[in-house]
Amino acid sequence: MSTAEEVRRVEHIMGLPISLRIDTADPDGGASVAASMAADRVFAWLREVDARFSPFIADSEVSRLGRGELESHELSPDLVEVLDLCEEYRVASGGAFQVRLPGRGLDPCAMVKGWAVQRAAELLLAEGVTTFCLNAGGDVVSAGRPWRVGVRHPEQADRLCAVLEITDGAVATSGRYERGDHILDGRTGRPATGLLSLTVVASSLTEADATATAAFAMGADGIDWAAAREGCEVFAVDAERRVFRTSGFPVAA
Repeated sequence: MSTAEEVRRVEHIMGLPISLRIDTADPDGGASVAASMAADRVFAWLREVDARFSPFIADSEVSRLGRGELESHELSPDLVEVLDLCEEYRVASGGAFQVRLPGRGLDPCAMVKGWAVQRAAELLLAEGVTTFCLNAGGDVVSAGRPWRVGVRHPEQADRLCAVLEITDGAVATSGRYERGDHILDGRTGRPATGLLSLTVVASSLTEADATATAAFAMGADGIDWAAAREGCEVFAVDAERRVFRTSGFPVAA
Protein backbone atom coordinates (compact mmCIF):
# COMPACT_ATOMS: atom_id res chain seq x y z
CA MET A 1 0.00 0.00 0.00
CA SER A 2 1.30 3.46 -0.85
CA THR A 3 1.72 6.08 1.88
CA ALA A 4 1.41 9.85 1.63
CA GLU A 5 4.75 11.63 1.67
CA GLU A 6 5.63 15.31 1.58
CA VAL A 7 8.49 17.38 0.26
CA ARG A 8 8.71 20.81 1.87
CA ARG A 9 11.11 23.62 1.04
CA VAL A 10 11.35 27.31 2.03
CA GLU A 11 13.79 29.92 0.71
CA HIS A 12 13.96 33.71 0.83
CA ILE A 13 14.10 34.95 -2.77
CA MET A 14 12.99 38.19 -4.48
CA GLY A 15 12.73 39.79 -1.04
CA LEU A 16 10.08 37.40 0.29
CA PRO A 17 9.69 33.89 1.69
CA ILE A 18 8.78 31.30 -0.94
CA SER A 19 7.54 27.92 0.27
CA LEU A 20 6.79 24.76 -1.65
CA ARG A 21 4.93 21.67 -0.51
CA ILE A 22 4.70 18.63 -2.77
CA ASP A 23 2.48 15.67 -1.87
CA THR A 24 3.38 12.25 -3.23
CA ALA A 25 2.04 8.72 -2.91
CA ASP A 26 5.37 7.07 -2.37
CA PRO A 27 5.70 3.36 -1.48
CA ASP A 28 9.45 3.12 -2.14
CA GLY A 29 10.89 6.64 -1.85
CA GLY A 30 11.43 7.15 -5.57
CA ALA A 31 8.66 9.70 -6.02
CA SER A 32 9.95 11.76 -3.10
CA VAL A 33 13.44 11.79 -4.59
CA ALA A 34 12.06 12.94 -7.93
CA ALA A 35 9.91 15.59 -6.23
CA SER A 36 12.91 16.84 -4.26
CA MET A 37 14.92 17.17 -7.47
CA ALA A 38 12.03 19.08 -9.07
CA ALA A 39 11.96 21.38 -6.03
CA ASP A 40 15.68 22.03 -6.51
CA ARG A 41 15.00 23.13 -10.09
CA VAL A 42 12.11 25.37 -9.00
CA PHE A 43 14.22 27.30 -6.53
CA ALA A 44 17.17 27.48 -8.93
CA TRP A 45 14.81 29.05 -11.49
CA LEU A 46 13.50 31.58 -8.98
CA ARG A 47 17.04 32.57 -7.94
CA GLU A 48 17.92 32.98 -11.62
CA VAL A 49 14.90 35.23 -12.16
CA ASP A 50 15.89 37.40 -9.21
CA ALA A 51 19.45 37.77 -10.51
CA ARG A 52 18.29 38.63 -14.03
CA PHE A 53 15.24 40.81 -13.39
CA SER A 54 15.77 42.59 -10.06
CA PRO A 55 16.09 46.38 -10.42
CA PHE A 56 18.05 46.33 -7.16
CA ILE A 57 20.95 44.32 -8.62
CA ALA A 58 23.26 46.59 -10.58
CA ASP A 59 24.25 44.11 -13.29
CA SER A 60 20.83 42.51 -13.80
CA GLU A 61 19.31 42.59 -17.26
CA VAL A 62 16.55 44.91 -16.03
CA SER A 63 19.03 47.34 -14.47
CA ARG A 64 21.13 47.39 -17.63
CA LEU A 65 18.05 48.03 -19.75
CA GLY A 66 16.95 50.79 -17.39
CA ARG A 67 20.32 52.51 -17.78
CA GLY A 68 20.08 52.30 -21.56
CA GLU A 69 22.90 49.77 -21.91
CA LEU A 70 20.82 47.26 -23.89
CA GLU A 71 18.99 47.64 -27.18
CA SER A 72 15.63 45.95 -27.70
CA HIS A 73 17.14 43.27 -29.96
CA GLU A 74 19.60 42.33 -27.17
CA LEU A 75 16.93 41.42 -24.62
CA SER A 76 16.30 37.85 -23.56
CA PRO A 77 13.01 36.26 -24.70
CA ASP A 78 11.93 36.07 -21.05
CA LEU A 79 12.34 39.80 -20.49
CA VAL A 80 10.57 40.57 -23.76
CA GLU A 81 7.65 38.43 -22.56
CA VAL A 82 7.54 40.21 -19.19
CA LEU A 83 7.67 43.67 -20.78
CA ASP A 84 4.92 42.72 -23.24
CA LEU A 85 2.75 41.62 -20.31
CA CYS A 86 3.49 44.90 -18.53
CA GLU A 87 2.35 46.83 -21.57
CA GLU A 88 -0.79 44.70 -21.85
CA TYR A 89 -1.80 45.53 -18.28
CA ARG A 90 -0.80 49.19 -18.63
CA VAL A 91 -3.19 49.56 -21.54
CA ALA A 92 -5.95 47.48 -19.94
CA SER A 93 -5.81 49.51 -16.70
CA GLY A 94 -5.78 52.87 -18.44
CA GLY A 95 -2.23 53.54 -17.26
CA ALA A 96 -2.75 52.71 -13.57
CA PHE A 97 -0.41 49.70 -13.86
CA GLN A 98 2.94 51.22 -14.73
CA VAL A 99 6.51 49.90 -14.50
CA ARG A 100 8.24 53.06 -15.71
CA LEU A 101 7.55 55.85 -13.24
CA PRO A 102 9.45 59.14 -13.05
CA GLY A 103 12.08 59.00 -10.35
CA ARG A 104 11.92 55.22 -9.99
CA GLY A 105 13.22 53.97 -13.32
CA LEU A 106 12.27 50.62 -14.82
CA ASP A 107 10.80 48.32 -12.16
CA PRO A 108 8.81 45.32 -13.47
CA CYS A 109 8.67 43.58 -10.08
CA ALA A 110 4.87 43.87 -10.01
CA MET A 111 4.79 41.53 -13.01
CA VAL A 112 7.89 39.43 -12.45
CA LYS A 113 6.88 37.70 -9.21
CA GLY A 114 3.59 36.23 -10.43
CA TRP A 115 5.04 35.36 -13.83
CA ALA A 116 8.10 33.67 -12.35
CA VAL A 117 6.15 31.64 -9.78
CA GLN A 118 3.64 30.56 -12.43
CA ARG A 119 6.53 29.40 -14.61
CA ALA A 120 7.88 27.50 -11.59
CA ALA A 121 4.51 25.76 -11.22
CA GLU A 122 4.59 24.83 -14.90
CA LEU A 123 8.09 23.43 -14.39
CA LEU A 124 6.75 21.18 -11.62
CA LEU A 125 3.95 19.91 -13.84
CA ALA A 126 6.43 19.24 -16.65
CA GLU A 127 8.52 17.21 -14.20
CA GLY A 128 5.51 15.05 -13.40
CA VAL A 129 4.71 16.68 -10.05
CA THR A 130 0.92 16.87 -9.95
CA THR A 131 0.02 17.77 -6.35
CA PHE A 132 1.66 20.86 -4.87
CA CYS A 133 1.20 24.26 -3.29
CA LEU A 134 3.70 27.02 -4.08
CA ASN A 135 3.39 30.12 -1.90
CA ALA A 136 5.29 33.34 -2.64
CA GLY A 137 4.71 35.75 0.21
CA GLY A 138 1.00 34.91 0.39
CA ASP A 139 0.40 34.62 -3.35
CA VAL A 140 -0.32 30.98 -4.14
CA VAL A 141 -0.49 28.63 -7.11
CA SER A 142 -1.65 25.08 -6.46
CA ALA A 143 -2.54 21.85 -8.21
CA GLY A 144 -3.76 18.32 -7.68
CA ARG A 145 -6.26 18.67 -4.86
CA PRO A 146 -8.14 21.35 -2.91
CA TRP A 147 -5.77 23.57 -0.92
CA ARG A 148 -6.93 26.06 1.72
CA VAL A 149 -5.50 29.58 1.46
CA GLY A 150 -6.09 32.31 4.02
CA VAL A 151 -6.56 35.97 3.08
CA ARG A 152 -5.09 38.16 5.81
CA HIS A 153 -7.25 40.79 7.44
CA PRO A 154 -6.03 44.14 6.03
CA GLU A 155 -5.77 45.78 9.47
CA GLN A 156 -5.31 42.94 11.98
CA ALA A 157 -2.26 40.77 11.34
CA ASP A 158 -3.49 37.90 13.51
CA ARG A 159 -6.84 37.53 11.75
CA LEU A 160 -8.12 36.28 8.40
CA CYS A 161 -10.96 37.90 6.51
CA ALA A 162 -11.51 34.91 4.23
CA VAL A 163 -10.39 31.31 3.73
CA LEU A 164 -10.40 30.00 0.17
CA GLU A 165 -10.27 26.54 -1.31
CA ILE A 166 -8.18 26.46 -4.48
CA THR A 167 -7.68 23.53 -6.84
CA ASP A 168 -5.55 23.92 -9.98
CA GLY A 169 -5.50 27.70 -9.79
CA ALA A 170 -3.93 30.73 -8.19
CA VAL A 171 -4.71 33.50 -5.72
CA ALA A 172 -2.95 36.84 -5.19
CA THR A 173 -3.57 39.75 -2.84
CA SER A 174 -2.45 43.36 -3.09
CA GLY A 175 -2.66 45.52 0.02
CA ARG A 176 -1.12 48.21 2.16
CA TYR A 177 -0.66 46.24 5.37
CA GLU A 178 2.93 44.98 4.97
CA ARG A 179 4.76 47.53 2.82
CA GLY A 180 2.56 50.58 3.30
CA ASP A 181 1.64 52.72 0.32
CA HIS A 182 4.06 50.99 -2.06
CA ILE A 183 1.64 50.60 -4.98
CA LEU A 184 1.47 53.75 -7.05
CA ASP A 185 -1.25 54.81 -9.45
CA GLY A 186 0.67 55.15 -12.71
CA ARG A 187 -1.77 57.82 -13.88
CA THR A 188 -0.81 60.21 -11.07
CA GLY A 189 2.45 58.86 -9.64
CA ARG A 190 0.88 58.99 -6.17
CA PRO A 191 0.15 56.11 -3.79
CA ALA A 192 -3.08 54.24 -4.43
CA THR A 193 -5.23 54.65 -1.32
CA GLY A 194 -8.79 53.77 -2.37
CA LEU A 195 -8.54 50.16 -1.18
CA LEU A 196 -7.19 48.36 1.86
CA SER A 197 -6.77 45.05 0.07
CA LEU A 198 -7.87 43.24 -3.07
CA THR A 199 -7.62 39.53 -3.76
CA VAL A 200 -7.94 37.87 -7.17
CA VAL A 201 -8.41 34.19 -7.95
CA ALA A 202 -7.54 33.14 -11.51
CA SER A 203 -6.27 30.16 -13.46
CA SER A 204 -2.65 31.39 -13.34
CA LEU A 205 -0.62 33.44 -10.87
CA THR A 206 0.55 35.67 -13.71
CA GLU A 207 -3.06 36.77 -14.22
CA ALA A 208 -4.04 36.83 -10.54
CA ASP A 209 -1.03 38.86 -9.36
CA ALA A 210 -0.98 41.39 -12.21
CA THR A 211 -4.76 41.89 -12.03
CA ALA A 212 -4.65 42.39 -8.26
CA THR A 213 -1.83 44.94 -8.55
CA ALA A 214 -3.44 46.84 -11.43
CA ALA A 215 -6.85 46.88 -9.74
CA PHE A 216 -5.36 48.11 -6.47
CA ALA A 217 -3.55 50.89 -8.35
CA MET A 218 -6.89 51.94 -9.86
CA GLY A 219 -8.46 52.39 -6.43
CA ALA A 220 -12.15 51.72 -5.84
CA ASP A 221 -12.79 51.54 -9.60
CA GLY A 222 -10.44 48.58 -9.76
CA ILE A 223 -12.92 46.27 -8.07
CA ASP A 224 -15.37 46.26 -10.98
CA TRP A 225 -12.50 46.28 -13.48
CA ALA A 226 -10.94 43.15 -11.99
CA ALA A 227 -14.30 41.41 -11.60
CA ALA A 228 -15.06 42.00 -15.29
CA ARG A 229 -11.87 40.25 -16.43
CA GLU A 230 -12.56 36.81 -17.81
CA GLY A 231 -11.86 34.01 -15.36
CA CYS A 232 -11.21 36.32 -12.37
CA GLU A 233 -13.00 36.22 -9.02
CA VAL A 234 -12.49 39.08 -6.58
CA PHE A 235 -12.62 39.84 -2.86
CA ALA A 236 -11.90 43.44 -1.80
CA VAL A 237 -12.01 45.77 1.20
CA ASP A 238 -12.17 49.46 0.34
CA ALA A 239 -10.86 52.41 2.35
CA GLU A 240 -14.26 52.74 4.06
CA ARG A 241 -13.92 49.08 5.15
CA ARG A 242 -16.74 47.90 2.93
CA VAL A 243 -16.37 44.33 1.69
CA PHE A 244 -17.00 43.28 -1.91
CA ARG A 245 -17.04 39.70 -3.22
CA THR A 246 -17.91 38.22 -6.59
CA SER A 247 -20.38 35.36 -6.59
CA GLY A 248 -17.84 32.78 -7.74
CA PHE A 249 -15.16 33.61 -5.19
CA PRO A 250 -14.19 30.16 -3.82
CA VAL A 251 -14.73 30.57 -0.09
CA ALA A 252 -14.08 27.33 1.79
CA ALA A 253 -17.11 25.58 3.27
